[in-house]
Amino acid sequence: MLPPTDQLTFDIAIIGLGPVGATLANILGQYELSTIILERDPATYHLPRAVAFDDEVMRIFQSIELANEINAIVEVGAGAHFVDKNGKVLVNWARPQEVGPNGWFLNYRFHQPELEGILRKGLSRFSSVKTLLHREVCSLIEYEDGVDVEYKDLKTGKLDNIRAGFVIGCDGANSFTRNRIGRGFQDLGFHEPWLVVDVILKKHMPDLGPQSVHHCNPNRSATYVFLAGNRRRWEFRLKPEDDPIDISRPENVWSMLNQWIGPDDATLERAIVYTFHSSIAEQWLRGRLLIAGDAAHQTPPFMGQGMCSGIRDVFNLGWKLDRVFKGHASEDLLETYEIERKPHVKAFIDLTVKMGQLINTTASSLVSGTVSTAADEPQKLTQLRPTLGVGLSACRTEWTGQLFPQPRLQSGELLDDLVGRRSAILMRHEFLQQLPRQIIIKMEKLDIIAINDPATGIQEWFNNKGINAVLIRPDRYILGGARTVEEVDTLIKAF
Repeated sequence: MLPPTDQLTFDIAIIGLGPVGATLANILGQYELSTIILERDPATYHLPRAVAFDDEVMRIFQSIELANEINAIVEVGAGAHFVDKNGKVLVNWARPQEVGPNGWFLNYRFHQPELEGILRKGLSRFSSVKTLLHREVCSLIEYEDGVDVEYKDLKTGKLDNIRAGFVIGCDGANSFTRNRIGRGFQDLGFHEPWLVVDVILKKHMPDLGPQSVHHCNPNRSATYVFLAGNRRRWEFRLKPEDDPIDISRPENVWSMLNQWIGPDDATLERAIVYTFHSSIAEQWLRGRLLIAGDAAHQTPPFMGQGMCSGIRDVFNLGWKLDRVFKGHASEDLLETYEIERKPHVKAFIDLTVKMGQLINTTASSLVSGTVSTAADEPQKLTQLRPTLGVGLSACRTEWTGQLFPQPRLQSGELLDDLVGRRSAILMRHEFLQQLPRQIIIKMEKLDIIAINDPATGIQEWFNNKGINAVLIRPDRYILGGARTVEEVDTLIKAF
């Protein structure tokens, strides 16, 4: 069925302009896909929600050419300690204060309204992207070749509609898009109400530094979080007898904060009870409807991975949509989105839930994947780097689904700045000489760049793995590896 002749049509409609939707819109803008964004709120929410992101997410911001602007508003995050009620450190989650393998620091702290402002301003670079604020989506009607999207202008009450090839719901935990897909959530076992308190310091307080502290106290769990600048956050687990309204009153909030801070030290910016959930939507895609971010999964905040996971979702999805619309792949490629991303995000949620259980008790053995040097020393928690679920792969698959690091090249340039939005074959320095001209021509036709840079970071990676080449996708994950020229040809054909 064709849309009416007066109906605007777009390749993609994005529902929701939070950090996940805005990042996706920037990605699609780079690919010059016609995109419309429908956002219910009239402006950016003025209070912080997410407060941290990691090096992989900064790498994604680099790919949409906004890393410099974002780097100017963030502070490098320190690690976290899990302490018992007597202050003894149970777990040490160190964050080295040096650039990591992704070319960025491991953790950043930020003020979400500032981040969203940069992402939204970035959309002005693209004539192919249209943003409509204060619009509420009312219906999604699917056809074989597209989706009719009806929406209401919440200022005037007027109804209007557009046609889109695909609709991506980045519309949060109460997602209209997910409800339209019609499947529920897989419950991962953590649902707890917590009081979230944000303050703005009036003066320098050196004891409230960048190190997060999780107070593991069965009586009343609490977490201190550095938010960057002069903002700080505390989170307190509610007891069954607590009244959410009463506990949020300023006098009760200051009473809970008094061991760290008082009204003379800071201004209370917000105190509100949120229920932290752990769950994953059972279905992320149906026909021409897809979901990402909180619409697809909900994560407690203890690892700072909620927003990060959503931004990884859309970086996985964006290049696949481009290949479909440019005719380089069938729509079947989109089926790999859910099967790759779901196990990856579940690994983060599972560890976050264990961290939440640890905060609520004093049993440090609850946290897996840690290293303990001695029985009386704290456990050490390291950065989690899960692989993608079993999706796209070719040739030697031992490293398939792993994120390839981002070293600096011999020129001083970061790897991703050279690769851009393309795929790349990275290889040992001398291996390029073995590739016949016809393979090089195939790569050029498919816009796959060949990189044999002698930079130590690349060559050491190949020396450690014992192979000669890998193909990395536009999202920087490895498709497969190769030892021979014939295997390189197989990698290229697979992509």
